[in-house]
Amino acid sequence: MKHLLLIIAILSISSLTASSREYEVYGPQGGLAMKVTLPKNFDTETQKCPMVILMHGIFSSMNITPMPAIAKALANQGIASIRFDFGGHWSSEGEMVRMTIENEIRDALAMWEYARSLPYVTKLGLLGHSQGGVVASMTAGRLSSMSAAECPAGLVLIAPASVLKNACLNGKLLGAEFDPVNLPEYTKCFGIMKVGKEYLQSTQKLDIYGTAEAYKGPVRIIHGEKDSLVPMWCSEDYSKIYGNNAELIVVEGENHRISRKTRKVAEMVATFFVNIF
Repeated sequence: MKHLLLIIAILSISSLTASSREYEVYGPQGGLAMKVTLPKNFDTETQKCPMVILMHGIFSSMNITPMPAIAKALANQGIASIRFDFGGHWSSEGEMVRMTIENEIRDALAMWEYARSLPYVTKLGLLGHSQGGVVASMTAGRLSSMSAAECPAGLVLIAPASVLKNACLNGKLLGAEFDPVNLPEYTKCFGIMKVGKEYLQSTQKLDIYGTAEAYKGPVRIIHGEKDSLVPMWCSEDYSKIYGNNAELIVVEGENHRISRKTRKVAEMVATFFVNIF
């Protein structure tokens, strides 16, 4: 609970300063705050490297574990990364109550186009944690459906929260209870964070696996053994749809936040992308 309250406090401060920022990438709710991490001593004018787009989970941020550690591990292996706050989160524009997974996919696609435009980037990969894992998987599926040239070189899903659809269908989402047939205008997750009717309604209808399975590239799925928020079957189901292209790694003793073995997980991510780029 202390961690959640800290997030709420910083979110409140961030919302006051977001309007004064200048943004390079825009999603459905407005400007997206982002951070590019490059390998040490990398010269964007004369050198080239691959890049991974990192996507955080619901109510989280690009600056919350495990994203900074993953960016550092990638940079140590000569891989750039770009991480960002989804619309309505932290330093990006928008409101949390207007968040939907569809809007976050559109955020991700906008970030993909931005990353593709960078002259020093050779190949691109995607990574998502929790709800960001759902977004990353569906984004990869949509890109793959458009064109083979658009296909990400690799995909990493950390505790991908496909359970969110079930939660919205059952009327129980992250501590909030509601009538799944007669949806409220909003509900409060953890008793504090407002999630709007559009999120609940649209998530009930998401074709998560049907969209995700269009991606035929290499996938690494990582799940903490002690994850109390996202059940293991989510990662197992993803592993099934990707078949022989996927590898599922269960991290002993790790929780949902990836706060116990952060460096180990970050190195698992970096090793995967080194091998496929």
